[in-house]
Amino acid sequence: MLRILHQIFRTGIVTEKLPPAEEGKVTIKGGLLDEEVMRRFRRSITIRFVDAGSCNACELELQAVNNPVYDSERFGIHFTASPRFADMLLVTGPVSRNMEVALKRTYNAIPTPKLVVAMGDCAYNGGIFGQSYASLGGVGNIIPVDAYIHGCPPSPADILNGILVAIRRVEAKK
Repeated sequence: MLRILHQIFRTGIVTEKLPPAEEGKVTIKGGLLDEEVMRRFRRSITIRFVDAGSCNACELELQAVNNPVYDSERFGIHFTASPRFADMLLVTGPVSRNMEVALKRTYNAIPTPKLVVAMGDCAYNGGIFGQSYASLGGVGNIIPVDAYIHGCPPSPADILNGILVAIRRVEAKK
């Protein structure tokens, strides 16, 4: 144990910094998102993430949003495993026939007001998978969607912006 701690202290921080242009985008969008989250959710927004049948490229970008480089928690974004505690549902991938019932149950378990964000081109219209015997197409065919995050896969800055757009659209509906 002491040997591992000694190695950690000797190595130091090895995380690379973001390029200045990307850091600027993330900081600006994150600042706006932080203001909206503080105003609407009183400090933090809790998101339930569901993979409805994607290729996992969007999940990798979502993990990048959570890593120490982008650090989404500094903007008040937290992820939960239970839809009962969630403020927002974030769905990736085209909805496979096997995930249809699970997605509807998750949507119904989220308390009102229900915020739904479909992330990636596959969640928008089925992407390269389209509609077939195994795929029902985009998330909007199954449950109502408040905002779409386009891209294959979208960048972390686009993900933060999509969450911001969803929060603002629900606020505008009221």
